[in-house]
Amino acid sequence: MLRTMAKIDPNPGDNGAALLPLRAQPRDLAWPTEAWISGDLDARVDRSALSGLLDHAFSQPDPEDLDRTHSLVVIQRGKLVVERHAAGTQPSDTFLSWSMAKSITNALVGILVRQGKLNLQDPVSATEWPGSDKRQRITIDQMLRMEDGLRFREAEDLGGGSIRYYPAEESDVIPMLFGEGKNDVAGFAATLPYLAEPDTQWNYNSGASNLLSRLVSDTIGGGEEGMRDFMRRELFDPIGMKTADPRFDQAGHFIGGSHCYCSALDFARFGYLFLRDGVWEGQRILPPGWVDYSRTPTPHAPDGCYGAHFWVIPGSLGIFYCSGMGGQRVMISPSLDLVLVRMGKTEPHKVGAVVQFCKEVVDLFRPTRG
Repeated sequence: MLRTMAKIDPNPGDNGAALLPLRAQPRDLAWPTEAWISGDLDARVDRSALSGLLDHAFSQPDPEDLDRTHSLVVIQRGKLVVERHAAGTQPSDTFLSWSMAKSITNALVGILVRQGKLNLQDPVSATEWPGSDKRQRITIDQMLRMEDGLRFREAEDLGGGSIRYYPAEESDVIPMLFGEGKNDVAGFAATLPYLAEPDTQWNYNSGASNLLSRLVSDTIGGGEEGMRDFMRRELFDPIGMKTADPRFDQAGHFIGGSHCYCSALDFARFGYLFLRDGVWEGQRILPPGWVDYSRTPTPHAPDGCYGAHFWVIPGSLGIFYCSGMGGQRVMISPSLDLVLVRMGKTEPHKVGAVVQFCKEVVDLFRPTRG
């Protein structure tokens, strides 16, 4: 099983309860490959409270706490039950994923695992590392779970979901994306020094995502064109992500840590693929066990907050999610059979308000007692 391969306990003990089961697609419901089917809100949802939250998020001028919200959609039981876009925003408009691209990179690796072309315990083996280099031992699994032992400096946690990005002189992500490394982001990431034994500490590392993306590209061959064809053929087209627009650096590699444009409705399709255990219209896109692997809290992540290129909220709703700078979110709840997507532009130190907003929206879908 994938979790055994990855040396991850499916019952993570102190990091959270056993994983909640993923539900199958209702037999009488069409898959949203071409279009989402609209549905009614569950009668138990407080419509007044929901309207109040949405009116605040989309108010003009932009609210001080959330800044700009471009789009918000909620899928429950396979139907589109909430859809709202800011004035001037069309449903087909695309937005930059930022770090939600990491979860797309997760899916690309998973597809190659299903095809037998990669194994989670394979070393990443960057060509820049000599044979005796300790970094040669770092596995795909360790990079997916951010326990690779490499130094990467990106942001300081301010609590509650808000962060402060390090200034350029202290940062690794700024020179990688916008400075000396921008033409070859994986090549820059390969220069990151080895600081700790893998599997001994957790450190958020966008460079690892770019190294994994390059590994995917090298495995399938064909350079940028080959990677684009692979992403479209194996992931985007089968699930109907027509607006997906991955971006590449000058070296021809997908910037897998941060750069894929997509509409909110198509990001919802991506979340729905994971809600449905990697299966779409009877076709298995991701290998059996991959979604459970992705949402299992990694041992050294604070409070069990991270799985494998997905964030995790341990608790009764079983939420795991994609997260990107500016408050981008794709939240997936197996318990509620729900996907929420929020696209916007929020200052990093305010993202805690986005976290709270999304939590309040999701909480309205909890079944009431009594």
